[in-house]
Amino acid sequence: MSIETSTYDVQAIRKDFPILANARPHAKPLVYLDNAASNQKPQVVIDAIAHYYTHQNSNVHRGIHHLSQVATLHYDAVREKVRDFFNAPSAQEIVFTSGNTDAINLVAQSYGGAFLSEGDEVVITEMEHHSNIVPWQMICEQTGAILRIAPMNDDGDVILEEYEAMLSEKTKFVGIVYVSNALGTVNPVKEMTRMAHDVGAVVLLDAAQAAPHLRIDVQELDCDFLSISPHKMCGPTGIGALYGKADLLDKMPPFKGGGDMILSVTFDETIYNEVPYKFEAGTPNIAGVIGLGAAIDYMMNIGLDQIEAHEAELLAYGTKILQQVDGLRMIGTAKHKAGVLGFVLDAAHPHDIGQILDGEGVAIRAGHHCAQPVMKHFGIPATSRASLSLYNTKQDLDALVVALGNVNEMFG
Repeated sequence: MSIETSTYDVQAIRKDFPILANARPHAKPLVYLDNAASNQKPQVVIDAIAHYYTHQNSNVHRGIHHLSQVATLHYDAVREKVRDFFNAPSAQEIVFTSGNTDAINLVAQSYGGAFLSEGDEVVITEMEHHSNIVPWQMICEQTGAILRIAPMNDDGDVILEEYEAMLSEKTKFVGIVYVSNALGTVNPVKEMTRMAHDVGAVVLLDAAQAAPHLRIDVQELDCDFLSISPHKMCGPTGIGALYGKADLLDKMPPFKGGGDMILSVTFDETIYNEVPYKFEAGTPNIAGVIGLGAAIDYMMNIGLDQIEAHEAELLAYGTKILQQVDGLRMIGTAKHKAGVLGFVLDAAHPHDIGQILDGEGVAIRAGHHCAQPVMKHFGIPATSRASLSLYNTKQDLDALVVALGNVNEMFG
């Protein structure tokens, strides 16, 4: 039975997102398929942020007055919500950051800077987003470590045999994208983590694209670090979260210095705060954290398994109808995918496609998607990417196909 007509009421969910009704690009109804870049926000998240600013606005921690106490209570409660979302053992293992990129940089600079040495090896995959490439290039340059790249095949799957063969006693760190933002590939991260642990390596999973689509259990995955991008999962921009195993976070030095990450400061010595606060220097994005908490509540109230099933049905439907478009070739055909439909069209460059679709009210992403090595692998400069979220419908995908037919007509 179709999820859309049974337990998953997508039309009711769409009513929770005011922009879907209010935005009319070029006087057309909005068909929003750029969710891998950033998805839309439900009213409850917007309201939570507005409520903080209109009823609770104050700096958190150390404040004696009422507003600071209330703001601190609500801010700290979100850490427990993120812990539950990850199924992490402790809320102290959750560090708030300014985003997924900041979380990865924190690990690269703090853990990598402290524990990588000349000749050590860091392994990442060919399908990584730039945010899980550049920080490791930087720390390898600083430490003399060597960056190695696990290849993928033309379906967009990591070649596990070559990845495993690349691992050795020299491998000290492994960074793996959970779901590729350019291809949609869902990597076998549990197996890849086990392989890395077998040689004593520490593992970070970049879950920016996984968290909106899949249930995540860090204890089951046994990863050492995992990062998310809340603005891709109904939350606000400018906020991120990092899970790290407590024993690793304890021995890592702070990434940034300033207020709130200290216990005491003199000109002779600074004593750092405990985990996670020693990684959270300065006034945090309090409203962003509040919004993240509301986003997690919203997604969990719908049901993460229900969201995954709905989007899997959309992905299958979208793949089927896109393959019927003349001159269209899918980029990313792994058997296990989530949320992403990347393609090229013989008739037009992705940027032209994106512009023409925009005129029809259809929002997609065109470009290299901060994954230039992926584009190089396929010998193309860019792709068009339609990406899904919990409020999308088959009608959205039908509109995409109609608009692509117009592109073919226009370019002959």
